[in-house]
Amino acid sequence: MLVLGISGSLRRDSYNRRLLAAAAELLPPAVEFVRWSGLAPIPPYNADIDVASAPATVDELRAALARADALLIATPEYNHSIPGQLKNALDWASRPFPDNALRAKPVAVFGASTSLFGAVWAQAEVRKVLSTSGAGVIDEELAVASAHEAFAADGSLADPTLRAGLVGILEQLLDAAGVPLARAA
Repeated sequence: MLVLGISGSLRRDSYNRRLLAAAAELLPPAVEFVRWSGLAPIPPYNADIDVASAPATVDELRAALARADALLIATPEYNHSIPGQLKNALDWASRPFPDNALRAKPVAVFGASTSLFGAVWAQAEVRKVLSTSGAGVIDEELAVASAHEAFAADGSLADPTLRAGLVGILEQLLDAAGVPLARAA
């Protein structure tokens, strides 16, 4: 089974990349995790160039999504919403509708932010976009607030309640993908 991880942050040392890494460490050995890092070069969505031969970076995104059995998205929150580059990538991925790479794909969304809210609004917006695109969105939230203080030295979440919440989301995601955690281990 392959789980694809996408961080909505372009920053090299982002807390959302750390959150994806923490999630990857909690996955059972039978589950392969790949963090997709091609967000930055995707051009702005333009239906005029979304033709049989879309830009190569878009084809790479769509192919990565098609190969994945499940998707994890970790998003920061910019101005109480989705980072522009993540929204743009989701717009490309959602086409052609209804036969897009997100269709029926199990997806979990969580977020980390240095604020006290942990990117809850961005997470809600990403789930809305994914649902509209036909993805199988896990209706569970994990808001990692004060992210600059949230990680232990080994990269795991320092708070046991957050760690348990992350495990719960991963269990739901694997179950939705047809690989219950007990079988995946």
